[in-house]
Amino acid sequence: MSRSIDYGNLMHRAMRGLIQEVLEDVADNGLPGSHHFFITFDTTHSATEIADWLTDRYPSEMTVVLQHWYDNLIVTDEGFGITLNFGDSPERLYIPYDAILTFVDPSVEFGLRFETQDETSDDDPEPSHSQRDSKDDSGNDSAKDQSAPDADIVQLDKFRK
Repeated sequence: MSRSIDYGNLMHRAMRGLIQEVLEDVADNGLPGSHHFFITFDTTHSATEIADWLTDRYPSEMTVVLQHWYDNLIVTDEGFGITLNFGDSPERLYIPYDAILTFVDPSVEFGLRFETQDETSDDDPEPSHSQRDSKDDSGNDSAKDQSAPDADIVQLDKFRK
């Protein structure tokens, strides 16, 4: 059997490492300037931890915004925990990197999309990749393109101001 280089998984691992490094910096120093993040994740991932009412409201995926108010950002090698405000109700979330579907910083027109989740085990449910416009609980639109090509990197044109 011939061996081949799995560029897709290598790229996903590198992109998740980038997200971890960015979040570690934010945990240590806060969000610089106008930076803020839209993070869409798979709510059905086995390691995702969110309140039951959020799972009921977002049964397959959810977009959160890290911008004005967040607390207790704890970053690990596997994911991150954060407390966010949902309609004046603080909720603790844990989001594993493997559950992240998109990571966008519109202030600098940067975005990543994870099209496949090859690293999931057979016990993990298949991630939802629906491409729909949605609003997070702070009322911000998450920018998703219904005609996005199959690629590892989000088209940045849709985030231009």
